[in-house]
Amino acid sequence: MKKAGVKIKAIIKYITTVISWSIFVMLIGVAGFLFYYFISLKVYEAKGYDYRPALSIYTIVSPSMVPTIDVYDIVINKRVDSPEDIKIGDIVTFISQSSISKGLTVTHRVVNKYQKNGEYSYDTKGDNNISKDSMPTLYSDIIGKAVMRLPQFGRVQFFLASGLGWTLIVVVPSLFVIIKDVIRLIKITNLRKQARLSNINMVLNEEKRVANILNSQENAAVVKKE
Repeated sequence: MKKAGVKIKAIIKYITTVISWSIFVMLIGVAGFLFYYFISLKVYEAKGYDYRPALSIYTIVSPSMVPTIDVYDIVINKRVDSPEDIKIGDIVTFISQSSISKGLTVTHRVVNKYQKNGEYSYDTKGDNNISKDSMPTLYSDIIGKAVMRLPQFGRVQFFLASGLGWTLIVVVPSLFVIIKDVIRLIKITNLRKQARLSNINMVLNEEKRVANILNSQENAAVVKKE
């Protein structure tokens, strides 16, 4: 029975350790994502419209690229340093000049490209749209080329933006880790106290033993004199 109890405790300890590390890694990932997202927004605001970061992150809210990119997918874009690096078939994120979406950030596929007097422009189209965008996209309007898609991660972003999401994803796991560490510290403190008490008892017992020996020797000496 004792062996079974020890085995169950070991399994529970292993499971809690795995959960704790999983929560810790998740929090680090969420914190890193939010930190980069926040810094990118601040830098973009500071440097203005023409700023193009090395990496940009956008959440898709339109079905225009379904089924290649679904609503709530996150697209990570890499800055394109040369207009020649944009090929037909590439998916790019850009500032739209079309009448229905002018000034909005759009992610569509390049279906044609042009060069005139050293200026590059591109026809773009959503995979789910019937026709291409009404206005060509200039190279200067392109933010970056899509290099990675994170399926449905946008839901996490929107959920985190809500009070309930922030509480469940960040606050509750953080409290779990903190409480677990506090319990661990309490256990360590109690063990140290027990160790100190044990050492004190050992010293007292040793002193008592020595005192008994000395008393025995004194009594023996008295008897011998008599």
